[in-house]
Amino acid sequence: MPRLPVNMRAVGIETAGGPEVLGVVEVPVPRPGGGEVLIAVEAAGVNRPDVFQRQGLYPPPPGASEIPGLEVAGTVVAVGEGVAEPVIGSRVCALLAGGGYAEYAVAPAGQCLPIPAGLSAVEAAVLPETYFTVWSNVFDRGRLQPGESLLVHGGSSGIGTTAIQMGAALGATVYATAGSGGKCAVCEELGATLAVNYRQKDFVEVLRDATGGRGIDVTLDMVAGPYLERNAQLAAVDGRIVIIAFLGGTVATVDLRPLMMKRLVVTGSTLRARSVAFKTEIRCNLLERVWPLLEEGRIRPVIHQQFALAEAAQAHALMESSQHIGKLVLRPD
Repeated sequence: MPRLPVNMRAVGIETAGGPEVLGVVEVPVPRPGGGEVLIAVEAAGVNRPDVFQRQGLYPPPPGASEIPGLEVAGTVVAVGEGVAEPVIGSRVCALLAGGGYAEYAVAPAGQCLPIPAGLSAVEAAVLPETYFTVWSNVFDRGRLQPGESLLVHGGSSGIGTTAIQMGAALGATVYATAGSGGKCAVCEELGATLAVNYRQKDFVEVLRDATGGRGIDVTLDMVAGPYLERNAQLAAVDGRIVIIAFLGGTVATVDLRPLMMKRLVVTGSTLRARSVAFKTEIRCNLLERVWPLLEEGRIRPVIHQQFALAEAAQAHALMESSQHIGKLVLRPD
């Protein structure tokens, strides 16, 4: 096992607030417990839940690191008791409950995946949070099947660019919404049959026409609020609406008749606090069904910009501006 330093650089949150509360601090290098591995971090993904944590709205689950960051890629440098794989020296990306904005991070072994062949550590670092989330919500909770339709709101986001590609590659007809013509063009380049600029057109009307009046089978919604009733209006019979965030607000007024008449399912979830066993099952599905698509080049991570660890505040400011397309990355080096 390589000799590990005592301390490391990480991004701390001074107090709940704006991006300016983020700063580099020196903290002890964590040690892996039973069933865990320690990863020398080469890159960490920046995600919307990190912003919510910084704002004081999404605290880490009990026992998780207070350092933000839900996904990393790098090399395994130490393993805890009971870990057979990955072994020391393995190149992995991993889903975390926290601690990613650092030079070293601990991850459950069951939440680690090999860096796909042909991808760099930077590209692999932006996979876990969005890929675990999309699989869990679109394919497990939403039960999307080949030949069905999928609507992805926020299609140019990290989640959106992942869901579009994964849905199309696994046999669905994908539609998306986004806030500009340029973002809509990117959605269509990634596999969406049609992307609607929600600032200019009514996506319910446009997509009802596009589906010949049938509607949408599965809707992945990170807006919520007023979108819930509109999603129900657009849904197909036996449609499923999966809510994963509420950028449009947590309160909605809904006409229940479409839910009853079309037998709709409205569900939602968060991933961070779920058990390691739950996430390990998702990991196995990704390794079997999705990792081959990455290695074949049929789907790919979309990275907008990279930042140094000391530039975490700039990364969060960009995330909040919604001017990016795809993912943002922090690099400790």
